[in-house]
Amino acid sequence: MNWTREKLIEAYIDFFKKKRHKEIPNVSLIPREDPTVLFTTAGMHPLILFLLGQKHPLGKRLVNNQKCIRTTDIEEVGDENHLTFFEMLGNWSLGDYWKKEAIEFSFEFLTKILKIPKQKLTITCFKGDFKNHIPKDTESAKIWQKLGIKKSQIRFLGKEENWWGPAGKTGPCGPDTEMFFQGSEIWNDVFMQYNKDKQGRYKELSQKNVDTGMGVERTLAVLQGKKSVYETL
Repeated sequence: MNWTREKLIEAYIDFFKKKRHKEIPNVSLIPREDPTVLFTTAGMHPLILFLLGQKHPLGKRLVNNQKCIRTTDIEEVGDENHLTFFEMLGNWSLGDYWKKEAIEFSFEFLTKILKIPKQKLTITCFKGDFKNHIPKDTESAKIWQKLGIKKSQIRFLGKEENWWGPAGKTGPCGPDTEMFFQGSEIWNDVFMQYNKDKQGRYKELSQKNVDTGMGVERTLAVLQGKKSVYETL
């Protein structure tokens, strides 16, 4: 298939709809629901209240394509992988499925729909934060291995690389497992199981959530054989 932006987005949304996810709309670049940030930098901003336990009207499985502005790592804009404005495909579980299903969905979409050979993927997992009593994520690594990813393709990295959130100083956050193709990160599955409070403490959320993000432009660069996101169509 000759992949374009439109075809990639359509394929992603359709895939997760078949997995019983409901599509939610793209929201404004000025977030209404999350006062801790000035701009929408990720698809999870409009879902803050639901990640904290409020019931979403469309259910526990959601999917969408969200337009975002880069802020925290804006100094990297201009290299082969970072844009000021970008789009993020995401699927969420609000207290429904957990690591096994999330990783299986990612693997299936990458290898079956996008036809990316599994041997060309590199996977990273969280190595743990023992200061805050957060364990090493060996569970995710084992799930990847059961799917056919070799142990040599998996790396354990620290909080700077394999931890997402909170978006502001407080809020939902957790370890993630990330998927790379030839050094470029194209997707991450965040396991939001903690809430960081004003004192900097991490408390287990009563509702464990999955928050994933696949970069449209980065994935297109892979599918179109481009070296830079600026060359994608």
